[in-house]
Amino acid sequence: MKIDITFESKNESNYSIYIDELKKLSFSGKVAIITNPKVAGLHLKTLLQSISALEVYIITLPDGEQYKNQQSIDTVLESLFNHKFNRNDTLIAFGGGVIGDMSGFCAAIYQRGVDFIQIPTTLLAQVDASVGGKTGINSKFGKNLIGAFYQPKAVYIESEFLKTLPKREFGAGVSEIVKMAVTFDREFFLWLKSADLYKKEDLQIAIAKSVKIKAFVVSQDEKEKGIRAVLNYGHTFAHVIENETNYSRYLHGEAVAIGICMANELAFKLSLLEEDELLSIKELLLSYGLPTEYKIENIDSFYESFLLDKKTDNEKITFILANKIGEHIIKQDIDKELVLSVLKEYSS
Repeated sequence: MKIDITFESKNESNYSIYIDELKKLSFSGKVAIITNPKVAGLHLKTLLQSISALEVYIITLPDGEQYKNQQSIDTVLESLFNHKFNRNDTLIAFGGGVIGDMSGFCAAIYQRGVDFIQIPTTLLAQVDASVGGKTGINSKFGKNLIGAFYQPKAVYIESEFLKTLPKREFGAGVSEIVKMAVTFDREFFLWLKSADLYKKEDLQIAIAKSVKIKAFVVSQDEKEKGIRAVLNYGHTFAHVIENETNYSRYLHGEAVAIGICMANELAFKLSLLEEDELLSIKELLLSYGLPTEYKIENIDSFYESFLLDKKTDNEKITFILANKIGEHIIKQDIDKELVLSVLKEYSS
């Protein structure tokens, strides 16, 4: 299956997403495959059989969100300089969302831009992180606050790579699927309630549907000036949780699952979600082993961290909320005390 992303601005960043269509990839120049030890051990041999290039180099980075930092970027850039890469060469991101974000950022800044391709190996990266051109790293101030919008030349999603995915990583990807269903497609959400994503056929349907939603949104709003912000449903809370726990306690998708529940509590207090809808979303997340609870130690500090969110404008915090299942609303005018009342529920 091929899904095209065609930007309304008619720029040169249009590209295609291929699902289960990875065949021979030929390059006239050099290729650097950026990966981590776990993925390399499981799948690198398979990928190398599909690549034809002038020279192929492997750059291996440590595995984990805590390594999504400037030191890892320096490691990649130094390797590219040492091997004399130029603008005719290509980077391949081969791993999960962390590898994809960092590879894309390196591609954006190396010699002011070289081509890169996404070949995601986790469910979360396949349905979300690899599509849309968001690249970057974390800092002590928060998640993804250093980065660039830089589109890949292509994305190749192979469901075969998911066969070795740990159950916890699989669940982390499900949270991003649920995110898109809740905010954009009620029928998709209802289907998810009865589907079994551990079955290959159902999983392929969910991946394709999620990618189509993401492609539809990104095509309209490449740099998150409007509707693309909706894809941050649950993330405003999740990014604070990740920062508070030093990116080590939760996988990104797990933090998003908790963030979705927090956002839903806020939506319920605003009469945007019915209680049965709130519970239905929570039950779906729990069915895939995702966490839905978090103990906030200091609610004032947690709230202040919202002000570093990229969507915050003139200290007005932007919240993405479900407006009944299948619809969304972007709100900037929520009373602080109402938000704090939600945080208090997670502090006791």
